[in-house]
Amino acid sequence: MADLKGASITWLGHATVLITTQQGTTILIDPFIEHNPRYPKGFELPEQIDLLLLTHGHTDHIADAVPVAKKHGPTVVANVELADWIQTKGVEKAIGMNLGGSWRFKDLSIAQVEAKHSSSIEDNGQVLYGGVATGFVLTIDQGPVLYHAGDTSVFADMQLIRDLYSPQIAMLPIGDFYTMGPKGGAQAAKYLGVNAVLPVHFGTFPALTGTPRELEQYLAGTSVEVLFTEPGKVIR
Repeated sequence: MADLKGASITWLGHATVLITTQQGTTILIDPFIEHNPRYPKGFELPEQIDLLLLTHGHTDHIADAVPVAKKHGPTVVANVELADWIQTKGVEKAIGMNLGGSWRFKDLSIAQVEAKHSSSIEDNGQVLYGGVATGFVLTIDQGPVLYHAGDTSVFADMQLIRDLYSPQIAMLPIGDFYTMGPKGGAQAAKYLGVNAVLPVHFGTFPALTGTPRELEQYLAGTSVEVLFTEPGKVIR
C-alpha cells in the first residue's frame, strides 16, 4: 500500500476525492455528489473544508461546487474563468489560477498543471466558456506529493510534471470515451514516475467502461501499485 505519511485519501466516486493532510487540512476535489450514482450512500463531508479544487467546468465535476462552498466555507481554487463564474454565484472565497502557477496554503503547495480535455459550464440553459481544463499537484509538508489529473488524455508532457514535482501518487481517469482508458492511464503512470495510481472517473455511466483491473494488467511488470478501493473507504 502506498505510504501517505499520515495523510489520507477518500475516493467518493467518479472524480470526487477528499484529502486530509497530517496537520488536518481538508481538500475536496471536483464535487459531484447529489447526482453521482457512485457517491457513497450516507457519507458526510467534514463540517469544515479548507480547499475546494475544481479541475474544469463540466457538470460531473462542479455540480455541487456552489452548495459545498456555501455550506463548508472552503477557498475555491480553479482556473481564472471558472473562479470568476463561481463568484457570480455568491461564493466569496475563490482564487483563479493558471497553468504553471502555484499557491501556498497552510501546510501544502498547490500547482495547477495542464490537462488535455475540453471545459465548459452549463448555467441555466446556457453553455459558457469554462477556461482550460487543468490538473492539480499537491505537495504536502512532510507528506506525499499527490497529483489529480482531472479529465485528460495521456500526453507526453506528463514527464514535465514528473520532472517538476515528482508526484508519488496519481489520481488518473481510466473510464475511456471522455478521457483516457486503462492503456492510456498505464502510460501516464509511466510518464509520471509515480509509485501508485488511484483510478477515478470509471464505471459511473455506461460509456465509462475502463476498469482498475485492466489498468493493473497494463502495468504488469512495473512497480506501480494500483489502489483498489470502494467509494467512501479511507486510504491511509
